[in-house]
Amino acid sequence: MKTVQNVAAGAALIAALAGGGVYLAMAAPDGAATSTALSASDHSKGGHQANGITEQLLTGDTAARVEAAAIAANPGATVLRVETDAEGAAYEAHIRKADGTTATVKLDASFNVTATESGKRS
Repeated sequence: MKTVQNVAAGAALIAALAGGGVYLAMAAPDGAATSTALSASDHSKGGHQANGITEQLLTGDTAARVEAAAIAANPGATVLRVETDAEGAAYEAHIRKADGTTATVKLDASFNVTATESGKRS
C-alpha cells in the first residue's frame, strides 16, 4: 500500500514540476480504487486570485507601459510578466532584477511605480 502512495506522490510532484495536470488512480487504505484529479498552476500565464479578483495578463500598449515603468525603476531587470493586480494596485510587473533576485513592481492606473516587493513569487 505504501508503494502505491509513494508512486502517486511522485506522479503528483512530476506533474507540478511540469506545470501540467494529471489524473491519478490509486488504492485507498481499504483496497478500493479511488481517483484524484491534480493540477498545477502556471503563474507565467497569470490568473492568481486574491480578494475575489482574478489577475489578467496585460497586452498591447498597457503591457508596454507597465514594462517600461518597471524597467525604469529597476535598471537591468528582466520583465517576466505583467498583469492586473488583485491586491490593491492597478497593475504589477513580475521581474528578475540584475542581481538575479525576483520582485513584484506595483503600479497605479497612471503607470507610476508605487512599490517594489522583493522576493515575491514570479
